[in-house]
Amino acid sequence: GRPARAVPWPRRPPGLRPQRDLTCHGDCIYSTGRDGCYRQLRLRDQQLEVLQKHRPCKGLQWIEELRFTPGGDLLVLGFHADNFVVWSTRSGVNLHCVPCGGGHRSWSYYSSPEADAFAYIKRGDVMLYHSEAEPCEQRVLLASLHGREITCVRHLGAVRAPGCHPINVFITGSEDTTACVLTLSELTRAAAPLARLSDHISSVRALALASTTLHNGTQLCSLLFSAGGRAQIECYRLQCAADLGAEGMVSCQVTHMASHRLDEHWDRMKNRHKLVKMDPETRYMSLSVVCGTNSEQLPMPCTFLVAACSDGSVRLFVLLEAAQKLLLVAESFHHQRCVLKVEAFLHTWAEEERKHLLCSAATDGSIAFWDITTALCIDILTKPLLPALGTPLLTVMAHSCGVNSLHIQELPKGRFLVASGSDDGSIHVCLLEVTRGSDEAKPGTCLHILERVVRPCSHAAHVTGIRVLRPDLVLSASVDQRLTLWRLSWDSLEELSTTFFHVPDLAELDCWEVEAGGEQCWYCVLCGQGLELLRCAALDTHCKLQSQGAAQ
Repeated sequence: GRPARAVPWPRRPPGLRPQRDLTCHGDCIYSTGRDGCYRQLRLRDQQLEVLQKHRPCKGLQWIEELRFTPGGDLLVLGFHADNFVVWSTRSGVNLHCVPCGGGHRSWSYYSSPEADAFAYIKRGDVMLYHSEAEPCEQRVLLASLHGREITCVRHLGAVRAPGCHPINVFITGSEDTTACVLTLSELTRAAAPLARLSDHISSVRALALASTTLHNGTQLCSLLFSAGGRAQIECYRLQCAADLGAEGMVSCQVTHMASHRLDEHWDRMKNRHKLVKMDPETRYMSLSVVCGTNSEQLPMPCTFLVAACSDGSVRLFVLLEAAQKLLLVAESFHHQRCVLKVEAFLHTWAEEERKHLLCSAATDGSIAFWDITTALCIDILTKPLLPALGTPLLTVMAHSCGVNSLHIQELPKGRFLVASGSDDGSIHVCLLEVTRGSDEAKPGTCLHILERVVRPCSHAAHVTGIRVLRPDLVLSASVDQRLTLWRLSWDSLEELSTTFFHVPDLAELDCWEVEAGGEQCWYCVLCGQGLELLRCAALDTHCKLQSQGAAQ
């Protein structure tokens, strides 16, 4: 037969420690090293492609070996300080921690259902650690999704296996520095994690989805952006498919696309001595994907992303998928204080001319509206300097303090409903109109506020979630653990229905519309110290809220 062809190993980035171990499992290859993480790779077009990087636990910098158990668990063997550690990725705990003096020694580990043994050499002596299996006196009644508070959640979509009900797929981000892809079943009211993303070095505070597609009702594909502390953004491609043999009846394939950190960006900048240094401790508070960008005006297919930053800036990024790069292309420090929320939206004229608009909200209660169309048309390959986003077209003082929730819904004739909730418990809704400028020499975009309504003290605490469901229906959620439906008119906001949910310290909500037997209804997922799914049905005379399940 023909000799096997050697496949080139990807070049090691500068500063990365050499691989310690290689393991083949399924269709993937796993490599370990002394950088505190292990990598998952696959063979594609005769090249090895890195799918994902996993960081098993904090402080485990020396990873020696990976072992897959018959029960489906992955054991990470390594050294933490002067201890030999066996870490279970399924349970997220140390199974064994043996003081042995650290690495740089010969050792061997054996595991069986009856007993575990670890032999090593210390000062010329052969030492043996032996542990017999003991019956576990503790039982996990409800496994946690994260180790700390869930800060953000997004609904990816629903897949349907043959002969089964649709299964909703979600992504959550947490203070424990991880993001989780999971399913939440309406029937069993149980959450099943599918994949865990551990590339962040600080908390995950914001999520955004782009280019989500559903194939034949059984496969979901999307780009996921996650951001948070230490000015870090990560991008992944998610592929979820219905699989009756997998946990949660859904399988998930994660491919890491790109990442960005402000400190690394600063190190690569030219003439940086002329600029004010970026704060590496900046936190990204909110993300929004710019939809409807015209790829014909750009050198390659790309996706634009807007971020709200704690250092008072609004930053615009671009993802170059072919090059797997995430670049910072524009920024503005107009707000001069922490920006809490951003929301990008699109307006199309009758002549198919597109205007990309942006809404940003800060801690002083102001909401600014921008035209970022020009910023999206720059040549990102030939302009290394950061252009400014310019000045906002319109600024509205909507609240007396920070804006914690923001949502925009498009209406006919170039109008948009902008709803926001604040720290003071108030809700503000305004009707925004987009028109052409009157100056023929310099045609531009003009924004006008036609109507507005304010509801002070709508909640007893921070309003951390708000959605415009219909032009006459608004949904709000607050830290006071109340979810309220409002009827919108330009005279007032009338309360229709209120229900109490079980998730304390609400951080965010996400909503989507479904058709159920000809009845218009919405689902909303809430996150905080747990996760809860509720259903909202719009009837002829009133609206009703019903809980579908919670995972604490």
